[in-house]
Amino acid sequence: QVQLVESGGGLVQPGGSLRLSCAASGFTLDYYALGWVRQAPGKEREGVSCVSSDGIMYYAPSVKGRFTISRDNAKNTVSLQMNSLKPEDTAVYYCATDLNPVGSPCKEYDTWGQGTQVTVSS
Repeated sequence: QVQLVESGGGLVQPGGSLRLSCAASGFTLDYYALGWVRQAPGKEREGVSCVSSDGIMYYAPSVKGRFTISRDNAKNTVSLQMNSLKPEDTAVYYCATDLNPVGSPCKEYDTWGQGTQVTVSS
């Protein structure tokens, strides 16, 4: 069974850090891009970061320089290190992949985790 499970969310003060992890099962992560997408209350989903199967990393302008994505194919996991967090980073964060990729990576996703809440507040 294909599954993505996120962990590592929580409550943090502005300026703080969190590390999110996504564990993949039921498929080998090596061959696929994996991204992080967030959704804040009342807002549309926003692509945050993505790493392609060959290790190319993409970041939204709003998080570039603060967030770092990494993948560990041996452990079938992808992580998102979030530093200098701001209240506007508050959202549910989802990891996602596309198991039927066509064209450029990190554009569309067809498999999603359940999400983990990140709250940045003093």
